[in-house]
Amino acid sequence: MMANAKTACNCAAGTNETIGTLLFYSEFDSPDEWRQVIKDALPELDFRVYPDVGDPADVKYILAWKPYDGFFSAFSNLSLVINLGAGVDSLLQRTDLPQVPIARLSDSGMVQLMKSYVLFAVLRYARDIPAFEAAKRAKNWTYIHPRPLHRIKVGVIGLGQLGGAVAAALSQLSFDVRGWDASPKTIDGVKITDGMALSHFTKDLDICVNMLPLTPQTTGLLDAAFFNALPSGSHFINASRGAVVDERALLAALKSGHVAGATLDAFCVEPLPEDHPFWEMDNVLITPHLASITVPETAAIDVVDNIRRINRGEMPKHQVSFAKGF
Repeated sequence: MMANAKTACNCAAGTNETIGTLLFYSEFDSPDEWRQVIKDALPELDFRVYPDVGDPADVKYILAWKPYDGFFSAFSNLSLVINLGAGVDSLLQRTDLPQVPIARLSDSGMVQLMKSYVLFAVLRYARDIPAFEAAKRAKNWTYIHPRPLHRIKVGVIGLGQLGGAVAAALSQLSFDVRGWDASPKTIDGVKITDGMALSHFTKDLDICVNMLPLTPQTTGLLDAAFFNALPSGSHFINASRGAVVDERALLAALKSGHVAGATLDAFCVEPLPEDHPFWEMDNVLITPHLASITVPETAAIDVVDNIRRINRGEMPKHQVSFAKGF
């Protein structure tokens, strides 16, 4: 991968291309690896890390994750904003965004991490691992006859870059995979419906995986009606955004046993408050929003490509559509 980045640099050698300055901002990501891999590809780039901004007028590109309100207002000469991740919901309500292209990252490393997380969560239920975990705590030798994977119906809601990859990976393991999306999609081995009511889509699922982006249209979409429409004893996995789910409705479904268990990586409030009922529920597995993260060594290629595109007067790849919310 690094060879590819250096190849891109070598191809540009000998040109008089002016690259300019990139500013990095994140409270969660270390800039060191990003600086290394991006500078390997674009040694002529001036890479700055907030708060060492220097002259704000120098900044042509911003690579950022959840900057504070008003952050973008200081930069008058921006040409490109790159969101440091695939989810752009944190950008949608901002009032300080400049009138320049805004791109999200498309990162093969991020896709692989998401696939690994969802495969783990689905297989944990498919192979009855929670029951064996409980049996172990009770020192009980418990046998549950395995179910053939092709008889287990797994539904994936949201078939974008990450959701589509998840659905394809589940199909390759021989699960009976169904996919739902608001727009038409085609994925080998996946039975896809679009526009159908979710209550109809979920009616016979064994395991349901939420991969929807957070938009005004999806906020609270997975509500009491959604969970009531799932078959009794089904399992739910949220590897998307917390606010897509009505947590009170999910909590009620878990308490009643209608939803037998949930694996949750995202929550309406993060970190999850210590007094949240999810912490006390044996049928809930909690992870701290780490199903997928951006991997600098692979994502940097995308950043470099978009910087070069902007400098050639082209539009970036993976441009955010604020009308669609992603």
